[in-house]
Amino acid sequence: MFCRFTFIPDGSVLIYQGQPGETYEDALLSFGINPDAALLFSGGRSLPQDKKIEEEEVGIFLTSSRG
Repeated sequence: MFCRFTFIPDGSVLIYQGQPGETYEDALLSFGINPDAALLFSGGRSLPQDKKIEEEEVGIFLTSSRG
């Protein structure tokens, strides 16, 4: 499974290569991002972090600094 995460608004990109059944929270933690400090969006809608990864492109908005 592949997902491209793009930070909003700076446009930097992280690529996640995971296993079936993993969630967006799993991906955030693998990048060292505190899930409590991140909002996820795809196709103009918010994504819950406990959702299994299905989208190929997701935007990340950090509500505080990374880490």
